[in-house]
Amino acid sequence: MNFNVTYFLSVFPQILPYLPVTLFIAIVSILFAIVFGLAIALLRNHKIIIIDATFALFISLFRGIPSVVLLFIIYYGLPQIFPILKQMGATTAAIICFSLKYSAYLAEIFRAGLASVDHGQKEAGLTSGLSIYQVYRGIILPQALVNALPNTGNMFISLLKDSSVAFFVGVQELLAAGKMLTANSFLYFETYLAVGIVYWLTVVIYSWIQKKLENKLSKPYHR
Repeated sequence: MNFNVTYFLSVFPQILPYLPVTLFIAIVSILFAIVFGLAIALLRNHKIIIIDATFALFISLFRGIPSVVLLFIIYYGLPQIFPILKQMGATTAAIICFSLKYSAYLAEIFRAGLASVDHGQKEAGLTSGLSIYQVYRGIILPQALVNALPNTGNMFISLLKDSSVAFFVGVQELLAAGKMLTANSFLYFETYLAVGIVYWLTVVIYSWIQKKLENKLSKPYHR
């Protein structure tokens, strides 16, 4: 096999400067997705038929559309309907795309997290004189979010990898960097192997951080 080791090693310093762009898209998108997803889960938790049906449709829609198709709809399609969006940048479009798509997944994760908290704790809190806001803030949400943390972390890992589709609308991230290098070298295996390793190492580091966070947050509930 003709594997160019020298070129392979030279790829890393050329693509690593693009890693912050990938991380920026993933982190900002997951933060928005967490806020939207949690809001949806809380609203659906009240079991109002119209609200529940509306968000059920939202979840089905955004979970069912592939990321690249959704990105094209947002970046190329929406400006045709709303001309004001013609100034929207590719990075902004990518963040909107991933925020919407992953909020649909997280809404279900958070809803399961809320359901995992014993309903008796809510009743006990209300009986003791706490408001519904205080019950959720101090009793239900802390436990629900800890229970939802592993799956939320998995969603971030998926989003991190999914962010590579931003390349299709011109965002200069890791995959785009690899594509530019192959245009000059034609050494596809070495280049994309290096890109894959950077993604893999990023996921490994994040998984380690997440595990530490899970252990720290779950301690109060395992005494």
